[in-house]
Amino acid sequence: MRQIQHKGIDLVWDVGANDGGFGRLLYSQGYKGRMFSFEPQSKAHKKLCRSATIHGNWTVAPRCAVGDQEGTLTMNLSQNTLSSSALPMLKAHAEAAPESIYIGTEEAPVYTLDKLFEQLKRPKGKMLLKIDTQGYESQVLAGAKEILPAVEGIYLEMSLTPLYEGQVLYGELYQTILEAGFEFWGASPGFSNEETGRVLQVDGSFFRKN
Repeated sequence: MRQIQHKGIDLVWDVGANDGGFGRLLYSQGYKGRMFSFEPQSKAHKKLCRSATIHGNWTVAPRCAVGDQEGTLTMNLSQNTLSSSALPMLKAHAEAAPESIYIGTEEAPVYTLDKLFEQLKRPKGKMLLKIDTQGYESQVLAGAKEILPAVEGIYLEMSLTPLYEGQVLYGELYQTILEAGFEFWGASPGFSNEETGRVLQVDGSFFRKN
């Protein structure tokens, strides 16, 4: 929250919002700006809509996924909803969190961030782009090439080891974001294997170079 306050962020795009945990945390810590949240899972989307009623500046888009092209996406639904992904889950993830196993699938419309930005009439503000899409982060960024120049900060989940089939890992994501004109501001441990203590994912923050 200190980074957001320091940078004067007043517009958050919450991609992969799940049930609204990120938004609830921000608003509970004093964030007063606008937020647009996107979530493809029906069950999580319903909870997200309820969460958004706590603040008048929080808008939930109709249920959809975000990627690198428009169309329809098949979501793999995890038992805990948090680990649901458009990508197949690998053994390392299931072993570290047995409650994350897939239990079904669901179709969802998918849009690029560039398209959504136009549909939302190019909202103004100092924008933070938050991405938590369980291995689908590179696709989200690939569909945001036109809006990235308007983004002040990026906060995203990055895997240190393969957890989903075909995902792009920390090193490549890190380099992609730096090449887009941002600098690294820090990371915090995210998902870990509790038995071994190995950190499997981190949440990284990047802000545009002055």
